[in-house]
Amino acid sequence: MDFREPLAEETPTRRASRRKSSLPFHFSSNGAILRHIGAVRDHLAESAAALRGVFRSPGLRRIELAFLGSITGIYANVVAVSIYAFHHGGPTAVGLVMAARMGAAAAASPFTASLADRHEQRRVMLATDLVRVGTVAATAAAALAGIPAAVFVLAVLTSVASTAFRPAEASLIPRLAGTPEELTAANVSSSVFDSFGTFAGPAGGALLYAVGGPALAFAAVSLAYLWSAVFVARIPSVEQPLPPPADAEEEGGGIAAGFQAVWSEARLRTVIGLYSAQAMVAGAYSVLVVVLALELLDLGNAGVGFLEAATGVGAVVGALVALALAKRKRTAADFGLGLVFFGTPLVAVAALPHTWAAVVALGLLGIGNSVVDVSAVTLIQRVASAAVAGRVFGVVEAAAVGGLGVGSVLTPLLLHVAGARWSLAVVGAILPALALVTRRALRSIDAGTVVPEAQLAAIATVPFLAALPLQRKESLAAALERVELPAGSTLFSVGDRGDRLYILSRGAVEIDLPGGPKVEDAPAFVGEIALLRDVPRTATVRVVADATFWTLDGGHFLDAVSGHSRSRTSAETVLASRGVAFSA
Repeated sequence: MDFREPLAEETPTRRASRRKSSLPFHFSSNGAILRHIGAVRDHLAESAAALRGVFRSPGLRRIELAFLGSITGIYANVVAVSIYAFHHGGPTAVGLVMAARMGAAAAASPFTASLADRHEQRRVMLATDLVRVGTVAATAAAALAGIPAAVFVLAVLTSVASTAFRPAEASLIPRLAGTPEELTAANVSSSVFDSFGTFAGPAGGALLYAVGGPALAFAAVSLAYLWSAVFVARIPSVEQPLPPPADAEEEGGGIAAGFQAVWSEARLRTVIGLYSAQAMVAGAYSVLVVVLALELLDLGNAGVGFLEAATGVGAVVGALVALALAKRKRTAADFGLGLVFFGTPLVAVAALPHTWAAVVALGLLGIGNSVVDVSAVTLIQRVASAAVAGRVFGVVEAAAVGGLGVGSVLTPLLLHVAGARWSLAVVGAILPALALVTRRALRSIDAGTVVPEAQLAAIATVPFLAALPLQRKESLAAALERVELPAGSTLFSVGDRGDRLYILSRGAVEIDLPGGPKVEDAPAFVGEIALLRDVPRTATVRVVADATFWTLDGGHFLDAVSGHSRSRTSAETVLASRGVAFSA
């Protein structure tokens, strides 16, 4: 666990033709095969370009490298604390410490996540890292001094502090990303780094513990958090969104706003509910993989690591698969597909309990895990209001931790009642069944969250709208209305009431100015002066070549521009340049 254009109506014949043409290879001609190979090559090239774009952006590059340090430190700390607990109380101590850490984290996450909405996310992440540097350094000192109780208390405090990092990071990424593709690529990078941390963190923590004891292992974890802090400190500052009035009035920083946002938005309820179910299955898997290796396949202790490695390799591949799937612009459908891939392999292993089958199946499970992580986080980032995104991710984290706990607690009981193979089958069937039941809801999410490229391109041509965060640009793009006008039409006349912005995407218009007419070819925009200055139209605009406009009503326009300082500044700059030309 880690953390839009509806289809046109189709006739049965057209639908059948489309399905046929979507097959991986069409054997009617070599040319068709070459075209499919070319399409795959193009998709891979686009995916690679998107990832390169993430690391060309200073803000995204630094937040991803910070996440790498954070997630590696988290995994390494888990292993170091578990080994320390085992040596000071056996398996019981390991279980109790783990339960205390997870329980405290689940209870604290809605509160700590609210910090990401009340303060600048970069500052929250930096404060979190510095707190963790301090608590883990203190843990190393306590271990060196031989005070186990202090080690365990500090481990719980570190886990609580960590709950503030991921919500702040996940809510900051959309404000650093410039396009939907860049947002998805950033989440893919996080997923890859999470998979890397799954290997490097535990391996490094265990190795350092073996070489130098607990003090060295904890000191290294503290350095990993310091690495994260160095990169967080260099992330560019971004403007905070204005909170909704109701939220601003809530006491306690609006802690309940995250739960209210999820409850009031059906799309969030669906995604987070399914994500929690996947967390529960993941918790069950953490128990079942041990039973699979030791009982069903008789691979011994090393077999557990062998099977986990297969899952980890699949997770890395799955992150790249998620990026390739993003080109379809069906993120919710990809989420459902990931759920199927996470559950079905367990059913397959139950039916065919052989080592080779388990390796292949758990590799596919790893692919499904990454697809779920990337698509779920991307959907939540694009659906949740920016003003409460941190608190929404706090709800997500609490639900995920709770799901992991429920799955790991109930699975031993299921094993006792049903046995290993039936337990694998039952647990594996949960997610495919849920994906089937919710397939219509997931389709509707895709229909409501995909903004056609034409509308986004239109928004990008207006400087003071292009300056807005991605989520805001997408909401404005979804509000655009298309207008076609033939040559000779009058768009508006001087003195008319100004109620809309017009973005010209095709054709040309002529603007009557005091100094003489001026022709503007697409792309261009007109009508902003009356809206920004709250005055009647200052010029007459006529269509001189058949034109296509995207129009935005004044309410959406003013809400967006007035609520964002960079956009306001850009609008004033445009007005100043227009002021000479329009005498307005």
